[in-house]
Amino acid sequence: MKKRIAIFASGSGSNTQKILEHFKNHELAEVSLILSNNPDAYVLQRADNFETPSHVFDRNEFYKTDATVELLKDLEIDLIVLAGFLWLVPQNLLDAFPERIINIHPALLPDYGGKGMYGDHVHQAVLEAKESESGITIHYVNDKFDDGEIIYQAKYKIEPEDTIESIKFKGQQLEHLHFPRIIETIIKEL
Repeated sequence: MKKRIAIFASGSGSNTQKILEHFKNHELAEVSLILSNNPDAYVLQRADNFETPSHVFDRNEFYKTDATVELLKDLEIDLIVLAGFLWLVPQNLLDAFPERIINIHPALLPDYGGKGMYGDHVHQAVLEAKESESGITIHYVNDKFDDGEIIYQAKYKIEPEDTIESIKFKGQQLEHLHFPRIIETIIKEL
């Protein structure tokens, strides 16, 4: 039986797109559900394009009920992937899926992580610090932002002429290349 993946995303969903492409007709795993806290997120259109079920939830459902956990358990989800999901994962979800929730972050953790460090905020901080390199980090999720055990990192060089847009592009290239592959590696170990 194929392993079942659920993806949480809050925005456009470019990483979700790459994961959907990677696991379409895959022998080991499938994306069974896309979840979002944003009813206007483009990731929901991507889910429709792949005929993948989606679910939109609000803050109350996510933090004050077990509805999300029950949905994931009912669907027999094996791995949860956060791909541009901006809320802290609640304890009930962490307890229900121990060591089975992973996230991708657009910097080399432990630097440039934590509350408020997402998207362009990360890239701005990296540029302001005049770093010579940055990268991506794939990590397990715990009860703090960007604090879980690191699974994989990839780096790129920052040139003096680089802007937020150019380093974001470099980072996304690495994300799209590595995230589906690392998810597959984890799935094989489940």
